[in-house]
Amino acid sequence: MEKFRVLIVDDEGEFVETIVKRLRDRGLEAEGALSGQEALDLLDEQEFDVCVLDYRMPGMDGIETLRHMKKKKPRMEVIMLTGHGSVESGIQGLQLGAYNYVMKPAPLKDLLHQMELAYERKLIEEERFKTLGAE
Repeated sequence: MEKFRVLIVDDEGEFVETIVKRLRDRGLEAEGALSGQEALDLLDEQEFDVCVLDYRMPGMDGIETLRHMKKKKPRMEVIMLTGHGSVESGIQGLQLGAYNYVMKPAPLKDLLHQMELAYERKLIEEERFKTLGAE
């Protein structure tokens, strides 16, 4: 698996800690944030290729966070985590530029597969942007 940088954003600390550890165990660079604001602050300091973003968080929810993320880092791919049978929130995320959405709880292998696909899309988009920029 090619190495890429992942940001995990969820208000459930144990979930974030577990996913970050498991991604690092697989050789990926991963960071966690427990709120939308914390994630946005991290984006000012670091580059990420893929973000896994929970929809339901207190304060700034996932949709609002996604809006700000896409302004700061338009080419970072975002996978929305939705639960509570809320397919609408996943679709809303897609409309705002998310790569995809995954229902919680998602098995790690499914989440990893989505991250890999999102990273591949990011590489394709960057290559396309370079090609367009060169013309």
